[in-house]
Amino acid sequence: MKGLILSGGKGTRLRPLTYTSAKQLVPVANKPVLFYGIEALAAAGIREIGIVVGDTQAEIRAAVGDGSAWGVTVTYIEQDAPRGLAHAVLISERFIDGEPFVMYLGDNLLNKGITRFTEEFMRERPAAQILLAHVPDPQMFGVAELSDGRVVRLIEKPKEPKSDLALVGVYMFSAAVFESVKRIKPSFRDELEITDAIQDLIDRGLEVRPHIVDGWWKDTGKLEDMLEANRLILDTIERDIQGCVDAESRVEGKVIIQKGAVVERSVVRGPVIIGAGARIVHAYVGPFTSIATGAEIRDSEIEHSIVLEGSVISDLANRVEDSLIGKNVRIYRLPVKPSAYRFMLGDNSEVGIRW
Repeated sequence: MKGLILSGGKGTRLRPLTYTSAKQLVPVANKPVLFYGIEALAAAGIREIGIVVGDTQAEIRAAVGDGSAWGVTVTYIEQDAPRGLAHAVLISERFIDGEPFVMYLGDNLLNKGITRFTEEFMRERPAAQILLAHVPDPQMFGVAELSDGRVVRLIEKPKEPKSDLALVGVYMFSAAVFESVKRIKPSFRDELEITDAIQDLIDRGLEVRPHIVDGWWKDTGKLEDMLEANRLILDTIERDIQGCVDAESRVEGKVIIQKGAVVERSVVRGPVIIGAGARIVHAYVGPFTSIATGAEIRDSEIEHSIVLEGSVISDLANRVEDSLIGKNVRIYRLPVKPSAYRFMLGDNSEVGIRW
């Protein structure tokens, strides 16, 4: 069985961060989202993985390499533009070479892994197996309609959903799917939709097996979903203090402080992860916060946030909350009178100021 990870999207919902970084490489609990997918496939015993890449392929290639860090072999499959999930399957036919495969969306997180699903798929051998989850906003997803435990209809982003069962970003296919992706036509979005391809399997009388996931699943394409995924993963960590914490600091609860990190005259209240080389000085780092390698929090407070590599937050009068701070960002207070705000912001930036 092979694996296929889709990492070719533009990440428009996470701009401006994704103007300069692939959305699949934005970290959750200080680990790129894409790495969780590779780990899930490797844990399921899959050793050959194809990664479909687009405009951000150089960055993804540099981060993942040949896959040896996970004990897998990675093949990169270039997609000239985002033309739909089924198009990504279509251009991967040579790599799949007739074998059954798992397709995993590179910006998704599934907390209980996929091993039991792949084992069932290989044992039962349906044409496809899809994972589903109950969601409050099904109109934002591909939606499945079931009858007597069988999939009877799939619709991509329906205006009036007849079900709240969304397609989770993990699919298992036999080679039969390639005939279906060749039979379908582009949607109104001018994309080849994977829902149409799966519907074609159903219309041809082939079995599509559904599974409703019993753990959490996150599509990390939006800020609030990134922060929620960060919260969920941090909630599972174990305390591990390898960095330097001085006698004037308090570290409470489940906290990871990696080697080379320094905490001085500060309070860190977990769940929190502080990356190697980070500095926390006269600061408060509250629950569900990830501080990446080389970042610095000084004379400030922060919680329920993600701070990326090399960024500095200093001398702020109010607490930073619910925020995603990109790489090498500086946020600081200017000691000038009269009081004024001074910004240098990229396209589609967002700044919230609390009075």
